[in-house]
Amino acid sequence: MSQGSRRITWATWPQARIAILDCSVLAIASLVTYWLVTSLLPHVYSISRADDLLGGLWAVIATIFVCRDSYEQSVAAAVSRMAATAVSFVLCLIYLIFLPAYAWAVALLIGLSALAVMLIGRPGDAVTAAITTAVVMIVAAVTPRDAWEQPILRFADTFIGVVVGVAAAWIGLRLIRPRIEPR
Repeated sequence: MSQGSRRITWATWPQARIAILDCSVLAIASLVTYWLVTSLLPHVYSISRADDLLGGLWAVIATIFVCRDSYEQSVAAAVSRMAATAVSFVLCLIYLIFLPAYAWAVALLIGLSALAVMLIGRPGDAVTAAITTAVVMIVAAVTPRDAWEQPILRFADTFIGVVVGVAAAWIGLRLIRPRIEPR
């Protein structure tokens, strides 16, 4: 074998059971999140079915983002996701209240959102803030009518996804996994 190659090692049956459990919890949490955002949230407020589906996607991404190997890591990921989303929310909302989503504005706000989280001492959240800003601004460009609503809706989607993700992590890691883990 060459020095750069790695040997494939397969999971043991107990490890596979844990992996199957964790992935099942993630799948169920993603389904719950998607259902909440695409079926229940539109009864509160809806721009369009397409936007409801986009919200479902965005919420599921947040759920996936926060489901981690430990509850503490899940909570830390939730704080990271919400901090980055909050910065993006503020910048995009202020901008979109006054102006439409021009290409130069998308680029500028991506840079500003990354800079803002770095300056508040969360450099690890710069990529998430930039991605969130890109999504909000590009969706605002696609649906320019009442574009200022996009940051609010994406913040709500993210919040729902984060809450479901943290709850799923807690249920999976604290309630279910201890019952099946080998002693």
